[in-house]
Amino acid sequence: MKIRPLHDRVVVRRKEEEEKTAGGIVLPGAAKEKPNQGEVVAVGEGKLLDNGDVRALAVKVGDTVVFGRYADSNTLKVDGEELIIMSEGDIYGVLEG
Repeated sequence: MKIRPLHDRVVVRRKEEEEKTAGGIVLPGAAKEKPNQGEVVAVGEGKLLDNGDVRALAVKVGDTVVFGRYADSNTLKVDGEELIIMSEGDIYGVLEG
């Protein structure tokens, strides 16, 4: 199954959670903090402006993005995989390099 987000929505696959801290401490499942990075897997057509024009999104499929801690309030499962749907405005930036 594929999902096609509408307007300025973006579908993101969250990166895997870290198993260890930088100091080497293994974290139990409940203590792990959900990562705030992910890969864009689908984008909408763009934001509808007041004058009727559509502004294309600044992110594209394949980009690795950084988003806020609470941006994952809209999660869904597609083919057993948990994905996040968020507005482009919930994305803080794109990691490059």
